[in-house]
Amino acid sequence: MSAPTASGPALRLGIAGLGTVGIGVVKIVQRHAEMLSARTGRPVEITAVSARDRSKNRDADLSNYAWETDPVALATRADVDVFVELMGGHEGAAREATIAALKAGKDVVTANKALLAHHGQELAELAESLGRTIRFEAAVAGGIPVIKTLTEGLAGNQMRRVMGVMNGTCNYILTRMEDAGLPYDIVFEEANQLGYLEADPNLDVGGIDAGHKLSILAAIAFGTKVAFDDVVLEGIGKISIDDIRRAGDMGYKIKLLGVAQMTGRGLEQRMTPCLVPASSPLGQLTGGTNMVVLEGDSVGQIVLRGAGAGEGPTASAVMGDVTDIARGLRLPTFGQPAASLKQAQSAVAAAPAPYYLRLQLLDKPGALAKVAAVLGDAGISISRMRQYGHADTSAPVLIVTHKTMRDAIDTAISNFPRTGVVEGEPVAIRIEEL
Repeated sequence: MSAPTASGPALRLGIAGLGTVGIGVVKIVQRHAEMLSARTGRPVEITAVSARDRSKNRDADLSNYAWETDPVALATRADVDVFVELMGGHEGAAREATIAALKAGKDVVTANKALLAHHGQELAELAESLGRTIRFEAAVAGGIPVIKTLTEGLAGNQMRRVMGVMNGTCNYILTRMEDAGLPYDIVFEEANQLGYLEADPNLDVGGIDAGHKLSILAAIAFGTKVAFDDVVLEGIGKISIDDIRRAGDMGYKIKLLGVAQMTGRGLEQRMTPCLVPASSPLGQLTGGTNMVVLEGDSVGQIVLRGAGAGEGPTASAVMGDVTDIARGLRLPTFGQPAASLKQAQSAVAAAPAPYYLRLQLLDKPGALAKVAAVLGDAGISISRMRQYGHADTSAPVLIVTHKTMRDAIDTAISNFPRTGVVEGEPVAIRIEEL
């Protein structure tokens, strides 16, 4: 049997941004033209591209494409059907060109999580009012098809919880610290030298990049407007090699974990370091890999694991969106009409959980009793306690609490100095139950 031939008009792409991902898309279109045509029923072609520096060597043949220095001009070209936005940034050229493309009757495919986290509602309303679509699989977790899974495969589920490791750089740093026994500062610099960190490293290690992704997933999962400003963010800069080792002694791994869940008090969204069981799928995740865990009322728990960044995986996700558009699949941006998305009440740490506490305790009579009293006054009960060897006049003490609220932990931490036996700043890390 012969392969099917394309019968429809060509789908013409205009690609803005020729960095790692943009060139990855170019290579896929060039390498798999026949396959894409067979799978979509029409040719998929690139007609024009845009980037700041035309003379740069990009390891791809761009000679057959029209060149625009202005991405807005690219977005409004008559020979472009789909505007592929791969520039990044949530203001300036990316936003202006995306709006221009929609108003010019183009569909949009983007990998820009910051753009959607800050302006997703506005852009979704505009696109849907004009009969256009915005697709953004590549914006969250690289090559993992989590957006498609939520909007299509799990559309019949009421979602209970979304969580995951969504920044490969942070997972690399924490894994490398554990494996090599190195402190944070040394591994941070190593990651920087390897080119793993953003130009602004705080986007990675501060949890901002992953927080953008979490806010997008929460909007889809719970039918709410994207609310990145409500995401509780805490980076990994305070995690010490001692925390990693001692968490390991207790059967846990430390991960920068995103969690979104709808509670009786509202929508909880947080991207913070958490302890997870070492035997769990998240606990076994190493290196720069991403993992997203989805929990629905009918399907139960689904675990998606894969490359969260890089030329191939991210370009693959972009092309998944392109092929859906080529096939005529059109969905609301966040899985349901933008006008129906609700403004969720923000809930900070609404769900109780056990916590890991690390204290440096002075060697004084009754020290442990004083700490226990402060915890008791805050309504916190102790599940486990472990003391390590002395360092001169003090010793590290680890406490695992029973389930409690974060505000109770914060109250106890604020009262520890009054005891006169706690030295330095305590560390508190939530233990996430999987």
